[in-house]
Amino acid sequence: MTTKPPIDSSLKGKTVALPESRQLDVLAALFERRQAKVLRVPMVTILDSPDQDSVICWLKAFINSPPRYFVILTGEGLRRLVAVAERSKLKDDFVYKLSMVRKICRGPKPVKALKEVGLNAEYLGKEPTTAGIIATLESLNLKNIDIAVQLYGADPNLPLIKYLHSCGASNVRSIAPYIYATHSDSAKVIDLIEHLHADKVDLIAFTSKPQVKRLFSVAKEYGLKSKLSEGLTRTHVAAIGPIMQQELQDHGVKVSVVPEGKYSMKPLIKAVESLFN
Repeated sequence: MTTKPPIDSSLKGKTVALPESRQLDVLAALFERRQAKVLRVPMVTILDSPDQDSVICWLKAFINSPPRYFVILTGEGLRRLVAVAERSKLKDDFVYKLSMVRKICRGPKPVKALKEVGLNAEYLGKEPTTAGIIATLESLNLKNIDIAVQLYGADPNLPLIKYLHSCGASNVRSIAPYIYATHSDSAKVIDLIEHLHADKVDLIAFTSKPQVKRLFSVAKEYGLKSKLSEGLTRTHVAAIGPIMQQELQDHGVKVSVVPEGKYSMKPLIKAVESLFN
């Protein structure tokens, strides 16, 4: 494999902490190519739903009686559904029926996951949030309509489900194909908190809510909440999008940078580079 040459960047020599597990190597490589020093701190693991029977039943119902609309909140969720379908010898039928359904994606990641099976989204959320999805749904007549929803982790997303029922949808089928499990190595999280407190980190970049929950959970468990709060005030904090930004703000964290328009890894890198220019 050809090694890509380093990029002259404002990130050169900066210490960047990544509390990531999903696609950790990809994100770390983007920073390292820009000659940043990366502290890798895996905090969460994504696992298939423990109730695989329910996922298979949902897939069979989707195939036998496709909904009119399918709301896809995450690329991870769609990929997990396709993987379960493949293991159950249902993939071809699922993808075919999926092609017949009007697909509403929250953001670019589920759009990318659709393209991996040769499909496109008919609708995109006005922004990659529940509110953005609802804003898109407001233009559609959902009365007496059958609609499916792929959830974010195990979050039931009650605001979205309640909205669909309030619109008179005849049937709302939600599915949670994966869960987040906390990483077992608390020592690495504690070490990160100490680095933040000692002002040894230039930037910490968050890409999912479970990372924040895990970080603050460990801090609370080991009596390090004050150190964590102080450390985060001394460090630039990046959020991959507005949902992530709101989660951090809810924990009292000031966010230094959020990419505009597109909320994925490369726009995040560019926004961070601009911060240090």
